[in-house]
Amino acid sequence: MNAILIKLFATALTLSQVTTRPDAVRTQFDPFTDQAEVVRLLRDGCAHMRKAFDIEDINLDELITTAMEDPTSVAGPGAPKILHGLNLDELNTSYKQFCKGENPAISPFNAREVIEFYDNATKDLPTAEALRDKVLPGMTRILDGSGKPFAETFEANGRRLVVPITAVPNLVQKAFIAAEDKRFESHHGIDERGVIRAFIGNLASPGRPAGGSTITQQVVKNLSVGDDVTYERKIREMIVAARLERILSKPQILGLYLNGIYLGRGAYGIEMAAQSYFGKSVGQLTLPEAALLAGMPKGPNFYSPDKYPERARERRAYVLARLKEDGTITDAEMSGAVNADLGLKPVDATRRDSGFYVVDYLNREARTFAGVDSLTAGSFTVRSTINAGLQRAVEGALQDGLANYERATGRQTYTGPELNLADSIRRIQAATPAPEGSVQSAPGVTGARAEAAKDPAKPEAKAGAKAAKLKAPAAPLVKPVWLRALESARPTLYDVHWPVAVVLEPGRGPVKVGLADGRTATLDPGVARGKLQLYDVVRVKLTEGRGAPRAQLRVRPNVQGAALVMENQTGRILAMAGGFSYPLSQLNRVTQAVRQPGSTLKPLTYLAALNAGLQPNTLVMDSAVTLPPIGGSGDSWSPKNYEGGGSGPTTLRRGLEFSKNLVTARLLQGGIAPKAPASLKRVCDIALEAQIYAECEPYYPFVLGAQPVRMLDLAGFYAAVANEGARPAPFALESVERDGKPLYTHAAREPTRIGSADRIAFYQLKTMLQGVTQHGTAAALSKVSAYVAGKTGTSENENDAWFAGFTNEITVVVWVGYDNADGSRKTLGRGQTGGHLSVPIASTILQAAWANGIPKTPLRGPSPEARPFIADLAIDPHSGQRVAGGGVIEHFRTSGDGQMADTQFRLVPRETLYAMRPDAQDGDLSGSEDGASVAGDYYGNMTGERAAPDPLDPFGERPAARSRRAQGDLDSYGQDAYRPWPGQTARSPFGDQGVRQPRRRDPDYLFGEDPGY
Repeated sequence: MNAILIKLFATALTLSQVTTRPDAVRTQFDPFTDQAEVVRLLRDGCAHMRKAFDIEDINLDELITTAMEDPTSVAGPGAPKILHGLNLDELNTSYKQFCKGENPAISPFNAREVIEFYDNATKDLPTAEALRDKVLPGMTRILDGSGKPFAETFEANGRRLVVPITAVPNLVQKAFIAAEDKRFESHHGIDERGVIRAFIGNLASPGRPAGGSTITQQVVKNLSVGDDVTYERKIREMIVAARLERILSKPQILGLYLNGIYLGRGAYGIEMAAQSYFGKSVGQLTLPEAALLAGMPKGPNFYSPDKYPERARERRAYVLARLKEDGTITDAEMSGAVNADLGLKPVDATRRDSGFYVVDYLNREARTFAGVDSLTAGSFTVRSTINAGLQRAVEGALQDGLANYERATGRQTYTGPELNLADSIRRIQAATPAPEGSVQSAPGVTGARAEAAKDPAKPEAKAGAKAAKLKAPAAPLVKPVWLRALESARPTLYDVHWPVAVVLEPGRGPVKVGLADGRTATLDPGVARGKLQLYDVVRVKLTEGRGAPRAQLRVRPNVQGAALVMENQTGRILAMAGGFSYPLSQLNRVTQAVRQPGSTLKPLTYLAALNAGLQPNTLVMDSAVTLPPIGGSGDSWSPKNYEGGGSGPTTLRRGLEFSKNLVTARLLQGGIAPKAPASLKRVCDIALEAQIYAECEPYYPFVLGAQPVRMLDLAGFYAAVANEGARPAPFALESVERDGKPLYTHAAREPTRIGSADRIAFYQLKTMLQGVTQHGTAAALSKVSAYVAGKTGTSENENDAWFAGFTNEITVVVWVGYDNADGSRKTLGRGQTGGHLSVPIASTILQAAWANGIPKTPLRGPSPEARPFIADLAIDPHSGQRVAGGGVIEHFRTSGDGQMADTQFRLVPRETLYAMRPDAQDGDLSGSEDGASVAGDYYGNMTGERAAPDPLDPFGERPAARSRRAQGDLDSYGQDAYRPWPGQTARSPFGDQGVRQPRRRDPDYLFGEDPGY
């Protein structure tokens, strides 16, 4: 038996059962004992279908006679694929056998083969009950900190908001019924008359085959049996549809349909489509809007109002005409709706290009705290802490900073375009109407109008012709084909905030590119010179000016980075960028990665020293030091400074401001506790209480940032410094709701006080960290140092570059480095430090924070609790010596009754300082050429030789300064008194005074020579 004939008879067997005995459909027959039953069912089905043909006023015998006389009308080259290979003589004989009661001598029909095909097609048939209990995958809405929509998350084919059928207006329901299934209310799942009309229509115009499926069948196809175009699928679909009609009411089936269908723009279901196209709920749809959406299920892409507005208008007119025929609307209502503008919300508004790391993090937090398997498992409403504007700016700042680093260091490489539009452009050109003179390209005739010209009998053609009479719209401006292709493309790096451009004229010199707004520009191809091909899509940086804009190529970097912005008092995460681009790597380097923090961890040691009683002016030797083995075994430790040598005695403040490794190490030797191991333990205690680490590794390089840290935990410590020791718990998830019912709500709580150090120590550390931004390793922030304090950090061999800092309101942390996924550690390059790489990114982020609602306020002075225990005194910034006039204001710990411990010479005795001076006289420790203490002129070292000036020391005097000082322009150390720390008002040579600062490199370096660390 012919294979196609077998499939046709199996389908006919299915149709016969669901139309004549829908309550007793059999899904399995015995190939031998049930042959007579199958023959009877086929004859009953044929009799039933002949009645349906009569109702449709179609003469079946005449149709078959015509087909026999002109076989190409059915099985010719234009016939649907499912009919290819059909033998019409055998079909005609079978028709006479089953529908005319004839008994041919040689019948092509083989009941056993038909039954075997049918039984196989219905094997493992889905149940209708599964559809009754079906929970449609939904979309979760994520709101930002102000309650506005921020992001959506959903499973594949699940961008939908499920609404009850009672929430869908009657007009909208009738529009879809009119467009898709006119007899929906009367049939029992299968509409024989619809099948007949579809069959006849396919014979007349086989180019776009119609299926004749009812709304019930579409529900089954979309949600159960799949949409593959086979006889087997059609058989399964009809059976399940008939059974579904027995267990669900018509409104329930319509509700499944309206919530399940795809309507373009990535929207599933009527509610999501209403919001995507019109920015409103389904309950607010107008007549023309409802008709437009009702026309979409037949072909969401073919009738797309974004790509083919004329087709969409004509399809809308068809739906309106059907509504008018049904008596749902009047002539006047139809006329007004046909002439209405499409009224679409811009398509770009439906695309999100930021916050993907944040959404991933929120999903993890929801699993932990709200107990949901996934935010895509249902339709939830998630309230977050994110500042949407700041989030986008943070991502852009990080992306620019990483690209700038590779461009500046010559590490930039071009590996190809993000995508190429050549294939898309060819498809668009192929679908474009033919040249003028053909039917398709007649003026004003496109889409369904062209179909009307070819076949005026088609319903769409009639409605389209009527629409044309009601209104002849002006010809729209024709977009270039490359722009149409670009608009429909989805860039691979969809969260990179550099504009895209299409190569229109490649070459070895300047390249002509097209931009997303339709303009063209001249592109400097840079590292891609000679490598760009026609219709390549690349990223660019635009420079506007007179005439056409100019563009520079932007290449995605190999280096990675991360950034975080968090509120100090609450711990609310305002922005989080876990990497350069989420599509490239889903690893969130803010929350899921640990890296060596380098010198950003040094404030822990200084905090321990300040809490132990040292003052910011305490002198510490910046010179070689060796610490003994811990526990009496193992190796001793001899760290080095980044620049190699030391600069002799320096104040505690300057040791932190200029990130001196040797000063940090020496604080363990009597600065915190009498013995180094005990000092290390106290530093570890603070780290543990501050929740920077769960465990503290007891080895000396820990104090220089050798133990990897998570960015989120480091941010919590810096926020604690801003809060004088109160550490907030970082969080981004405010609440999770489902159907208006709360599943989780974040409980507000006060920051936890770090008891290992008091408020005074934290405040003193805060002022010292402000010095870092005024003139230390983060001096690039000097212009805003009145508002910002922080610390740079660089790990061994420049593998990691950090900045961690804070204002009164927020903490900002930035990291730059290469991933270690392959087990190797790749250096950023000599001199590529936290101050050089991360500080500029942080500077951009700070400006964005202030532009997005974060207050810009000068750093606060001490709290009322700390103020009574702090004395502000003028000192010489180099030596830490108190001075009667000039100098800078330092903040000293007191006992509360005015008594202050003088620790200036606790670690470096006066006698040691005297011995370091090659020209010192016995007993002469006072007096200098300008009357200031000679303690302010420490140029010697432990060998008694004059050390070279420290290039990182802003207080080192140059010859020109001596002349100015003699004229009274500068203070006794060659500088104006620099900007005060919080609560003071003195002026600064590093801010508005115009003093040019020497070029500095960040002296952050992890530790000494031992390659084992």
